[in-house]
Amino acid sequence: MKRAIIIGATSGIGQEVAKTLLLEGWKLGVAGRRRFSLEIFQQIAPDQIEIEELDITQEEATDKLQILINKLGGMDLFLLSSGIGYQNINLDSKIELDTARTNVEGFIRMVDSAFTYFKENGGGHLAVISSIAGTKGLGVAPAYSATKRFQNTYIDALEQLVHLQRLNIYFTDIRPGFVATALLNDGKHYPMLMKADKVGYSIVKAIKRKQRVAIIDTRYRILVFFWQMIPQWIWKRMPIKTN
Repeated sequence: MKRAIIIGATSGIGQEVAKTLLLEGWKLGVAGRRRFSLEIFQQIAPDQIEIEELDITQEEATDKLQILINKLGGMDLFLLSSGIGYQNINLDSKIELDTARTNVEGFIRMVDSAFTYFKENGGGHLAVISSIAGTKGLGVAPAYSATKRFQNTYIDALEQLVHLQRLNIYFTDIRPGFVATALLNDGKHYPMLMKADKVGYSIVKAIKRKQRVAIIDTRYRILVFFWQMIPQWIWKRMPIKTN
């Protein structure tokens, strides 16, 4: 039985990925900040799910990840689905710094821990959920888009490191557009909003194919293609926002 650790699977995209993997017979280790939510999720399939309360912004998170791996009996797939993001046109410093603390500091902590485990145990598959927001700097969400670009680049760097060290580690950088989750439950209108269950299914397909970069879905792949072609002098004049 294949074994996956998912950080941030008590809600949203991470939970939908977890449900799909369960249906395919995977054994899961699920981690998140809310113990009660973890216990509720575990009731779906008690024989297939192990849980551990974990906050990626805390130093102890690495130890708790190892505890969860031990409970599961090992790890073949690691998926980081834990992140935050806000529109912040007033540049509230707390929002920007909290975003960086989770999406950069917490990201590094968890990804490096998983990388080290795979390096020491013969390899594995390391997947992260970043965002198409890393394609260009979004004026309405500076820290969010910048931290997502950081995540994209960090995985690029680790892939090169794997090649240099001749390791058996695969990477999948999952970049969804707007998904109907609690993160976007702020009363604003988001274009091309996708259903979380369909996104979860698409993510599992990409992971099974060991797809290096997975932009979810086709509409967003087209959008990102054209975003990348826009010169900076035009981009800065574009009124990209949600209502």
